[in-house]
Amino acid sequence: MIRRFHLTTLSIVLLTIAFQSPAWAAEPASRPNIILMMADDLGYGDTGFNGNPIIQTPHLDSLAQQGVKLTHFYSGNSVCSPTRGTCLTGRHHDRYGIYTANAGHLPSQEITLARALKSKGYTTGHFGKWHLGTLSKTESSKGKNRKPEINYAPPWERDYDASFVTESAVSTWNPGLGKRAVRNPFYENGVPVDGNDESLKGGAARVVVDRAAPFMKNAIDQGKPFFAVVWFHAPHEDIQAGPDYLKKYEGHGAAAHFYGCITEMDEQVGRITGLLQAANVAENTLIFFCSDNGPEGKQAGGRRMGTTDGLRGRKRALYDGGVRVPALAIWPGKIPAGTQSDSILSTLDYFPTIQNIVGYDMPDDRPLDGQDAMPALTGQAAKRHTDIHFRYAAGESSIIRDHYKFLLPRRELYDLSHDRAEKNNIAAQKPEVAERLERDLIAFFDDVQRSQSGGDYDDPTYKPYPAWKPLKTTPKSAKPKRSN
Repeated sequence: MIRRFHLTTLSIVLLTIAFQSPAWAAEPASRPNIILMMADDLGYGDTGFNGNPIIQTPHLDSLAQQGVKLTHFYSGNSVCSPTRGTCLTGRHHDRYGIYTANAGHLPSQEITLARALKSKGYTTGHFGKWHLGTLSKTESSKGKNRKPEINYAPPWERDYDASFVTESAVSTWNPGLGKRAVRNPFYENGVPVDGNDESLKGGAARVVVDRAAPFMKNAIDQGKPFFAVVWFHAPHEDIQAGPDYLKKYEGHGAAAHFYGCITEMDEQVGRITGLLQAANVAENTLIFFCSDNGPEGKQAGGRRMGTTDGLRGRKRALYDGGVRVPALAIWPGKIPAGTQSDSILSTLDYFPTIQNIVGYDMPDDRPLDGQDAMPALTGQAAKRHTDIHFRYAAGESSIIRDHYKFLLPRRELYDLSHDRAEKNNIAAQKPEVAERLERDLIAFFDDVQRSQSGGDYDDPTYKPYPAWKPLKTTPKSAKPKRSN
């Protein structure tokens, strides 16, 4: 039975106390293992714990029952690279020039979770998709236009002790082969693995966990806390399921491939949690799971069967169907089991949450754009105290404050508390709200531009790339025509 959290006067008092001295802050001797798991293009309605009647995700469903299901959780963007940046930095992706997928890179000057946790004695590993820069200075899965030398930013040069990663998406079955694998091999600790290697045959999720599991086990055996990022490729295109998974979904046509690759991923989630239980460390492990954005395609169909559970929009849209994703968190003894939080949360919150848990002090005053999520995860708070900002491909932008969402350049305003599907633009009915949010959205990106220029880095050698792209505030149709 899912128990919902409700905000009371007492909980507000507790929240105030918690922010002063978090009760869940871990002492150095009891630092939790931390695992960030993420699916790729998994829609809000594509898991059992969010009500999908077809897709079998028993291990994720079990995690949702063991911890807290997050019903109003946002990815950092409606495409993958920007979201991944927010997960690791707690900062808006435009602050370091990752405007969209396969663009820009994670600068070495950014303070990431891997860097922060290494300073606290953690061993760090990244497994699966990277998508935060190229892995070679001479080639890229996206060709010469990706500028591989400029955008070279591999995890082994970003504070990870171990890594097994691809630059971008690969097939969800036999991931070392096929067109997605061209100039896009798996790199194991910086060394490319031949695509025909037997270890790369089968489900892409199993291939990834085959490397992630030993990393976790070795850390456990050595008595070291670990930080493991496990970013699955499913269900991003190319979408293919193996024979056994297709049998599970006989009668569903091409959609069986979509359903099957998600179930294959779910099995590997279960493999990770089984390892933790067998090693008796599950009680001291914090796990987050989410998707990087909404489902691919203009509508559900064929191998693009992702669903949004009635949310408007899909991948690449800033409506909730593009950015509101399935999510959960589990930390036995700290996060109550069998609970549900309707609080507005984001991948931006990972960094400040973990920062407070391990007691990491930032070395400078660069802005963080997320907030500590533990009050919401533990039922002590429902109201968010920081805004969430989006910008897709340096174009459309939006701001979420309380239950309102405002979008530029079309100047749309939605009340998410009464209009989950974002059907009713109320900007004309509430002009003062729209004007205030527009002003604050523009001001936020003025500050982001300062960051992107290198303003947060004490490094005179830093050269921002790519160039800053101004915020769009006027619809194309409203722009005056050029006179001849």
